[in-house]
Amino acid sequence: QVQIVESGGGLVQPGGSLRLSCAVSGRTLPYSLDLYAIGWFRQAPGKEREGVSCIAGSDGSSFNADSMAGRVRISRYNDRDNAKNTVYLQMINLKREDTAVYYCALGCTWSNFGITSELGMDYWGNGTLVTVSS
Repeated sequence: QVQIVESGGGLVQPGGSLRLSCAVSGRTLPYSLDLYAIGWFRQAPGKEREGVSCIAGSDGSSFNADSMAGRVRISRYNDRDNAKNTVYLQMINLKREDTAVYYCALGCTWSNFGITSELGMDYWGNGTLVTVSS
């Protein structure tokens, strides 16, 4: 069983910063956890879910969506001994339109068309709410 838990959301003023964390753990996956890409997605009220950032497991390469280009940085820490990975999403210069529920998902990929999830909803967290407001 895989557990995915997001944290770090909250209320922040426009122009402010926030760091989200995603703790992923589990020993039942076919491959080692640190080989999986892990991504952040968000869903604003009345809008479709969109990919924000995705970091690979093999080489640590990453991709950020155009909507947050230059304002977001993704990183991850692999704790192999405990079969746990923590992925961080550092966001700066936040805007009101960044208000959304931010989700972490195991398995993601990217292309010129954006970031997509590779696995089913069993590999998503419950989300953390980010509200950008004065």
